[in-house]
Amino acid sequence: MDERLYDFQAPDRFVAGTVGRPGERTFFLQARQGRRLISVALEKQQVQLLAERMDAMLDELLRSGHESVIPAAAPVALEDNEPLEAPIESEFRVVALAIGWDEDDAHVVLEARSTPDDDDDLDDPGAERDDAVEAPQLLRVRLEPGRARAFVRRALSLVAAGRPSCPFCSLPLDPDGHVCPRANGYRR
Repeated sequence: MDERLYDFQAPDRFVAGTVGRPGERTFFLQARQGRRLISVALEKQQVQLLAERMDAMLDELLRSGHESVIPAAAPVALEDNEPLEAPIESEFRVVALAIGWDEDDAHVVLEARSTPDDDDDLDDPGAERDDAVEAPQLLRVRLEPGRARAFVRRALSLVAAGRPSCPFCSLPLDPDGHVCPRANGYRR
């Protein structure tokens, strides 16, 4: 089974974004290069961990002597606060993320991967295998360090813009409040 690769060597835009209101948001990574546009769905925690790890990797590289190519903060000129571009149709759901540093051309490399949808075979071991199972899909994006810092900044602010946390249990508060386990089940 061949893997389907979406490769963005020098994207014009790479952002994390959401659709929906807090508590019901769907998170996406979106890349555009010229007329090519791809959106992939993922979880809020994946966006947060990706941004935190990418930021930590850039900080470590900065401390290890790459200060000539890695900015300490996101360049203002690269800030992108625009909404996701339409159409927002997810090509796949991200199951695994990986980031790395390409030393040769000083770029951050991000990979977001799906897996084949063969969960049905796991539920019924006696079921016939469908030979039309989709191949795994991979989104690969190469970012200049400044663009990577801008991605991190936007992603972290996106995650923080969700529902406020309960001061007692730190779980998200719904507009109607929530049943707080630290308050012994009473509504706050």
